[in-house]
Amino acid sequence: MQPPSYPQWFCQRTGFTPHPWQTQLAAGTRLSDRLIRIPTGFGKTQGVLGAWAYNRLVRRDSSWPRRLVLCLPMRVLVEQTEASVRSWLASDELLWQPGTPHRGKVGVHCLMGGRCADDWHLYPEHEAVLIGTQDMLLSRALNRGYGCARGRWPMEYAQLHHDALWVLDEVQLMGVGLATSCQLQAFRKRFYDRGFRPAASWWMSATLQPSWLATLDHRPAVEQLAEDCLRIPAAARKGALWAVEKPCSVAEIPQAKDKKLQTWGAQLLALHNESQAGPHGRVTLAIANTVDRAVALYKYLHKQLTKAKGAPELRLVHSRFRGHERASWRTSFLNRDACSPTADRIVVATQVVEAGVDMSATTLVTELAPWSSLVQRFGRAARYGGSAKIVVVDRKLDAKSSAPYEAPELAAARRALDKLTDVSPRSLEAFEERLESDEPELLAELYLYAPDHILTPEEYDDLFDTGPDLTGADIDISRFIREGDERDVLVFWDTLAAEQPPPITRQPSRNELCRVPVKQAKAWLFQGSKRLHRAYCWDYLEGAWVPLQSDHVYPGQTILVDATAGGYNPTVGFDSKSKKTVSVVDSDSDNAPTLNELADRSDRSQGDEGLSETDDGFRTIATHGAEVAAYARELAAGLDLPTTLCDALDMAGRAHDLGKAHPAFQHAIKDGLDNRVDLAKAPNPSWRRGANIFGPRRGFRHELASTLALFEWLHRIDPHHPALLGPHRQLVELDVLAPTLPAPEERLPTTEPLHSELAQLDAAAFNLVAYLVCCHHGKVRATWQATPHDLDTHRPTSHPQLAIEGVPLRGICEGDRLPEIDYSGPPGTRLPSLQLHLDPATTGLSGRYGQSWTERTLALRSQYGPHALAYLETLLRVADIRASAQIRTADPLLAEALR
Repeated sequence: MQPPSYPQWFCQRTGFTPHPWQTQLAAGTRLSDRLIRIPTGFGKTQGVLGAWAYNRLVRRDSSWPRRLVLCLPMRVLVEQTEASVRSWLASDELLWQPGTPHRGKVGVHCLMGGRCADDWHLYPEHEAVLIGTQDMLLSRALNRGYGCARGRWPMEYAQLHHDALWVLDEVQLMGVGLATSCQLQAFRKRFYDRGFRPAASWWMSATLQPSWLATLDHRPAVEQLAEDCLRIPAAARKGALWAVEKPCSVAEIPQAKDKKLQTWGAQLLALHNESQAGPHGRVTLAIANTVDRAVALYKYLHKQLTKAKGAPELRLVHSRFRGHERASWRTSFLNRDACSPTADRIVVATQVVEAGVDMSATTLVTELAPWSSLVQRFGRAARYGGSAKIVVVDRKLDAKSSAPYEAPELAAARRALDKLTDVSPRSLEAFEERLESDEPELLAELYLYAPDHILTPEEYDDLFDTGPDLTGADIDISRFIREGDERDVLVFWDTLAAEQPPPITRQPSRNELCRVPVKQAKAWLFQGSKRLHRAYCWDYLEGAWVPLQSDHVYPGQTILVDATAGGYNPTVGFDSKSKKTVSVVDSDSDNAPTLNELADRSDRSQGDEGLSETDDGFRTIATHGAEVAAYARELAAGLDLPTTLCDALDMAGRAHDLGKAHPAFQHAIKDGLDNRVDLAKAPNPSWRRGANIFGPRRGFRHELASTLALFEWLHRIDPHHPALLGPHRQLVELDVLAPTLPAPEERLPTTEPLHSELAQLDAAAFNLVAYLVCCHHGKVRATWQATPHDLDTHRPTSHPQLAIEGVPLRGICEGDRLPEIDYSGPPGTRLPSLQLHLDPATTGLSGRYGQSWTERTLALRSQYGPHALAYLETLLRVADIRASAQIRTADPLLAEALR
């Protein structure tokens, strides 16, 4: 059946005929990077959503990516965009609801941080719209997701670089994040020929300048992007939105004479009272450049209006509110319906309203800002047609007080304003076209862009590995996401028991989180190194909340503060001077955890085994391995991966949990089954609890044991295999490398199918299988590093098998042994006992296994590229989680034990 034309389909969805530029965008049969320079109020969000949905879902064009990623520069209004997208998709019955079949439906996911933020990463084969700020999305694209469990970082990283269309909205507000987005797209192109699905970027703004995108590695693409930039030509500037009038004037209110903002506030009230209500009511929008000034202005107005009869409604909007308070904004006043004929409202805001706010002011009073920001602010007035009055307040700020902006960019904007009496879309477009021909120097000053940091290929490569150092610290990515004063921590409040840390099950929901600048958080919580209030942060290595230290306060950190410390006012947001006990937002963390929440818990802690817990059943390593392999093959085949990769995922699925036969893991199951040493999963009550579930082997990682078992298994089949000593025969013959060979009685026959399958792999295939096995929890990946638990070797035990000899690595000691166990294969298939050796962790060649682990992973990254390699590990992890969720029948290998 022939799909409808785009204009027909768009009109059916919205009731409106699409703008010509929207039709042009959707008509592109070849997906590519694009620049979209469209004035504010002309439906940019609908345009990009419509183009993607029409091509991917209606035309079923598989060349378009499965995931649409909407990246917003501001922190406050992600929820508003989310609601709009949901409404759009629901109108066409395309919106997926959790718990229902996903095929043919689109999941809409909001990335805001918090407990179990979402499960979008578990559906790589289905369509999705991902919405978030540049903080949340760029940090995930850099493999260091803010507010996200560490173990989950590679899964989100992989899917944001693979099969994804990025739409970066209002890029003039992104700062250094814009440069990072350009570098990331250049890196994706570098790995296109090794990936499986494309990823593209669309940059979008009313003031977009192609020169902004000319970063070091992206510069070669800019000339073509500029030539193909989507704009509305002069001849097409017709209709009601082009006919609006926005007379503009400048009011000089020097800060030195108005430190308490009384003059500004008084003029604001007078302008509101003088204005006339129109079809969209009487709405005055006041925009300050800082949260402090917005709050001060709000407090002045609030004091004045409490004395007045019939006072207008007063609202405050900025980025330092919890999600709980923000949730009501969209329905109460930040939407088109709220701009009704009877509306009488003053909204005081910061620059957060520059993007994504569907409201129309009859009067706009804005502080002088850089030109690109002013253009966005002008777009909040007369948004639905008609006219509006614009007043720009010049507070004559010096270089020190002009933050967060620079004094020269404010001066350039003032010079531009002096040349204008109207700032409607038609006037602004004509003005900039005049500048292009007559005053290119002023145009360059208005759109100056010089990011402080550019992400280099070497820095990006270093981010592939997600392992922390011995202190749990990571590479700082904040300089690639926002400028210094804009970097935040996430704070939430709770009533804490005296002298006790919060329970490990206590994780924040996104409605509890409040963004606080790093500098302000430190000043509020610390005096020097002395902590002033009870506060905690999550420790990945310990898997627990630990007392907050000053050096723990860094961008993206989540901090839990005792509610009695104050620091928050529901009316004005974060307020370090507030001493009143903070009202605690209800959290659902006491409810029974879902599988995704168990995975989230596991991802947040080095030693947590949440995914190994079941509701009521035991599962052996062999049975669970076979189930994971089946899911992995099905998933890979459905994504049209080559057969060789389907085979690798299948084998990795069967072998991924071999290390659970290690005595340390079996020790963690306190109520197991007699004579079974191969349990992969056990009912929730059967597990030990606390920090020492593995006895003295704290920090034990079964996936590392599984990987070492694969090495020893292959070594006993053929020590000269191409993946082991084969390439190094000459070094052996020259006595440069002393080989360690298995004793004759230890050799395993290649005539047995169990062993021949492994022996038939070439070196690259074996390395891939081993890598997938090692990475299937995201905790041990590209490098094998010891943890503080490994360095504490003086832990006595009554279990001889768990005694520590030498220095362990992730709880595994040289010479540890796995027992003989059932293996996924024909009935009666048994894998022999295997001794574990730490040779791959050493630098250089080993006489037992050849190349080190680091050399192998570097070779894999070179072969597949980082994005495709992370994508493959994601598919195995998804298969593991799905198999863990679908335990429906009794394990056939346990029939006798369960009688």
